[in-house]
Amino acid sequence: MKKYLFLLLLPAIFVLTQCQEAKKEQTVRLITQNVIDSVVNRVMTNYDEEEYLYVSMGVTQVANLWRESDGTVADFEAFCEKNYIYDGMARRNLFLRLSSNFETIFGHNNMVSLKLKEPVHLSTYEMLDVDEIFSAYEPGSHFTDDFFANKIAFITALNFPNYPLELKTKYARRWSRLEWGYARMGDMFTSRVPAEVNQKVAEALSASDNYISGYNIWVGNLVDDQMQTHFARDMKLLSHWNLRDELKANYNGGDEGLLKQQMIYTVMLHIINQDIPEAVIDNPDLQWNPTTNKVYKDGQEEAATAEPDTRYQTLLNNFKAMELVDPYTPDYPTFIKRAFDGGMEISQEDVEKAFKDLCSSDQVKKVADLIKSRLGRDLQPFDIWYDGFKARSGLDQEMLTKMTREKYPNTTAFEKDIPNMLMKLGFKPDKAKEIASHITVDPARGSGHAWGASMKGDKAHLRTRIGSDGMDYKGYNIAIHELGHNVEQTISLYFVDFYMLQGVPNTAFTEALAFTFQKRDLELLGFPNRDPNKDAMEALDIFWGAYEIMGVSLVDMAVWKWLYEHPDATAAQLKETVIASAKEVWNKYFAEAFGVTDSPILAIYSHMIDNPLYLSNYPVGHLIDFQLDGYLKGKNFADEVLRIYTQGDIIPQYWMKEAVGSPISINPLLEATEKALEAIRE
Repeated sequence: MKKYLFLLLLPAIFVLTQCQEAKKEQTVRLITQNVIDSVVNRVMTNYDEEEYLYVSMGVTQVANLWRESDGTVADFEAFCEKNYIYDGMARRNLFLRLSSNFETIFGHNNMVSLKLKEPVHLSTYEMLDVDEIFSAYEPGSHFTDDFFANKIAFITALNFPNYPLELKTKYARRWSRLEWGYARMGDMFTSRVPAEVNQKVAEALSASDNYISGYNIWVGNLVDDQMQTHFARDMKLLSHWNLRDELKANYNGGDEGLLKQQMIYTVMLHIINQDIPEAVIDNPDLQWNPTTNKVYKDGQEEAATAEPDTRYQTLLNNFKAMELVDPYTPDYPTFIKRAFDGGMEISQEDVEKAFKDLCSSDQVKKVADLIKSRLGRDLQPFDIWYDGFKARSGLDQEMLTKMTREKYPNTTAFEKDIPNMLMKLGFKPDKAKEIASHITVDPARGSGHAWGASMKGDKAHLRTRIGSDGMDYKGYNIAIHELGHNVEQTISLYFVDFYMLQGVPNTAFTEALAFTFQKRDLELLGFPNRDPNKDAMEALDIFWGAYEIMGVSLVDMAVWKWLYEHPDATAAQLKETVIASAKEVWNKYFAEAFGVTDSPILAIYSHMIDNPLYLSNYPVGHLIDFQLDGYLKGKNFADEVLRIYTQGDIIPQYWMKEAVGSPISINPLLEATEKALEAIRE
């Protein structure tokens, strides 16, 4: 994963033209309501009255998707009468055959995509310019067009219609696992997005991924006013993740640690403001004083120009690409709707309200005051990443890094140890080996990520950054997080009863297990936490982490709303808006607790740029993680994880009720935080 400037290729004017053309191509529904009613009545002559809703939903969905190129009105009528299946066994057989074939298609497309991205994702490759183009290729981009053309999409939609969220909620407890599978099959074909539009989206996302993945800052080359360096000479940190993690690691560093934190914070401000000298990005040959913003070569000052709003042009390109899809998804007419109502299956309004409620809770100021007391100084904006509630905060980072480097000199060593790590977490030896056999570890060019398989027989990939001298502790901590993803990906594929139910309701649920794994990283190294205040400290840590990322997410949502209100905005205007939104959220929810106004720090998160509207999954994941963790206490961790994650892809609130007995809520975390504050004061 690396940035190459030639790949920032979706200029706004070109994408805007494409968007206008896409809107022109949108076709008015060919099939009238009278035709739909007539077809439903004719089909219903063969079936009981109780089948009416199912028939009506299927015929209506096909009508909404039917275009002139698919045939005449008479062709539509004949198709529905011929292909509707009521017989229970025949419908089940169709479901299983469709599932098997879709698994084959999705699984192999995933393998192709994964393979083509290896040169940009893995550090073992020498990057060629052509690799950027291949990495943007989406092998499944023509899937929708092909399956409407061969009518399989229509057969699927007719016999397995889409249930809106309110009906899924209504029928959740009544449905059998097979019926849930039918419902998820109904989510397969609900829109017709042309292949060229899907390809534009893939190109934009690939470009933003490559931009962020190569955004390294050589902090070993950061200098102060005396031209002194304060970090290891070869330290290269990816923005924002590694910068943030290095900042966290310096809370036990005294005055020198504070100086490093302030230096990193200043770097972040330059990235947000886009006045960072472009030449210092991923460049080990220049020195940079972030305080003065001056650049040096071998101690001699050099002229340098700022990065030309590339960060915000990349975000704008993502918006333009997503806007291309809007005309083809009438049920979800904006990317905001698709991300929340369609993807997360929780409304944006509900998510935003929960975040605002937590960020404005009384507990915020109380926890902030506790942190201030523990630090012995006034809070600074970067203390949104305060790390003092974690067990590892009291352990020497160098000692931990020495241990992880010896234990994991390369990816092979980490991969071989996965069965042992799983057994330490309570998985039985045979199950630990089985799960581990479906996971492989690759050397990442960026900070790392987890990439799941899409069919049985394939493996999930854990991609992690390991230096030439082995895996440092920060890299290990991230890798354990990604291992949690891989375990979820494996359980929810290999151990779920129907392929259409494989996965989890939304990405927040896989984040939850990843967080649950990550907080056990020291336990896996042989440092169990025996602190009597362990539960209290964990509650405070999760609360503070949720508070931080909820603030970031509120900025992300506000920016996307603004983009839809100002679709012709320039990158410069977008930059002003992002910074203004970050300051507005800060001043409303953070300024009082921190005693600092107008900080734009909430705009630094890289996922805001390379993974549109993904950020909300993290705090929702924190909430799920907290409720899961509370439920798991006193129970067999491995057995419960297997039980819970074999539920697969059912709607979020039903999944949560079945998992722990209650829906997703901020209340358990708020209550636990209040109790934790009382316990710490005692």
